[in-house]
Amino acid sequence: MNNDTSRRRFLKSSALSGLALGAAAAHASMLPGEVDEAQAQPAKRPNIVLYCCDQMRSDFVGAYNENSMTRTPIVDGMVRRGSSFKYAVTNQPLCSPSRACMITGLYATETGEWKIGVGMRNDLPTLASVLRDNGYSCNFIGKWHLMATDPRTRAGYGWVPPDQRHGFLDLWQGANEFEHTTHPYDGTIWDTDGSEITYKDEYRVDFITGLAVKFLRQRHEKPFLLYVSQLEPHQQNDLHRMVAPKGYAERYKNPVVPHDLRDLPGDWQEELPDYYGCVEKIDESLGTILKTLEEENLLEDTVVAFISDHGCHFKTRNTEYKRSAHDASIRFPFVLQGPGFDQSTMRDEVVSMIDLTPTLLAAAGAPIPASMKGRNLMPLLNSRKAQEGWINTAYIQISESMVGRAIRTGQWCYCVVDRGMKGTEAPSSMHYEEYQMYNLADDPFQQVNLAGRQEYRDVAAELRALLLKSMADAGEEVAEITPAHLYP
Repeated sequence: MNNDTSRRRFLKSSALSGLALGAAAAHASMLPGEVDEAQAQPAKRPNIVLYCCDQMRSDFVGAYNENSMTRTPIVDGMVRRGSSFKYAVTNQPLCSPSRACMITGLYATETGEWKIGVGMRNDLPTLASVLRDNGYSCNFIGKWHLMATDPRTRAGYGWVPPDQRHGFLDLWQGANEFEHTTHPYDGTIWDTDGSEITYKDEYRVDFITGLAVKFLRQRHEKPFLLYVSQLEPHQQNDLHRMVAPKGYAERYKNPVVPHDLRDLPGDWQEELPDYYGCVEKIDESLGTILKTLEEENLLEDTVVAFISDHGCHFKTRNTEYKRSAHDASIRFPFVLQGPGFDQSTMRDEVVSMIDLTPTLLAAAGAPIPASMKGRNLMPLLNSRKAQEGWINTAYIQISESMVGRAIRTGQWCYCVVDRGMKGTEAPSSMHYEEYQMYNLADDPFQQVNLAGRQEYRDVAAELRALLLKSMADAGEEVAEITPAHLYP
């Protein structure tokens, strides 16, 4: 049997493991083994494990070959087995808004959670509510960060009542503001009924992992969604630094420094060893989850998605770790394995955080609500026609650091800002001006801002029109964008 025939058989068997082939699967526009989305339904409803870490840079996935020092053998194995999206972009580079985008398939301004602490709308269909309507149990462990809070009184930091769980109404073990109720080696979260669950002298990642393992070892009468939400490698807020497990930072005393950081001031010099250590522990945690699934004979029937909510630029672009349009902020790791995804493929199209929920719903054979703006990525994996027609653009809303809007294409990053407004003042503006423009083909680490340069005005005009269209597609009012004119 030649290699091409073997490949076709492998791809076809991978697709059949999660999808029933329709009669149109032999259509000439399809790839070997691909499925006609209109006719295919899962042969068996898969379980879904959504594993989300916090503030992990995409280039810290070893298999992406952008960092020679990072140690992520488990994620790398998922990349080799499954389907990954190297240029996945969050639609809001900030914890709460990004998570709202993630579970709704909508932009942050549509969810209501346009900045931290305002709370997400309760009337929107979510990944959990749709799956639960379709026979799944929906379970949550870890950091939530979608409920309204009052920092003055710490109201809303802890227990999350059922009406604020957006469909995760079965097992619940978490806290809303995880970084304020826990520390790396001690803390408190709350269960379904509001009873405290405490831990001490155990690393936070391991504690959350242990709760997930306990859930997976239970008897399951129906397919389940388990959302595991870790805080690491995010900083511990009150300590103002990342905290790796004991002994892990020492493994990275002279770390490889990502290229985008090297020439810019920030706190990467102090934080990188702990950051590397946190990433290594996250990878180990994911390995424990996969091993448990295998031991419980669940692995082959479970879609596992590994993501982060945004990246980290180590205070090189503003006074925080994200909240900017740079790849260090907006790119996140996005890897799936299991039924329908075991294709050993890495796509280089630009995809968005809002695409996650529609994709997982499709994998489960559940309907995708018409209200969702995200795109189901399964056709991108399986259809040449979908690949050729893919719109290679992600739309980004930025708050808190500024009132900003941006788009990320395959070659360009283009950002506008209202300089007269505070980033916490309003979710949007009617008047923006060009702020940043990077040619990623020539300047992948975004060191040279081209906004306002005469020789790039035609490109800027095209990007400005594309951004305005993206804003309209997101339901925003038509705004004015003033071109930058820094040169005659």
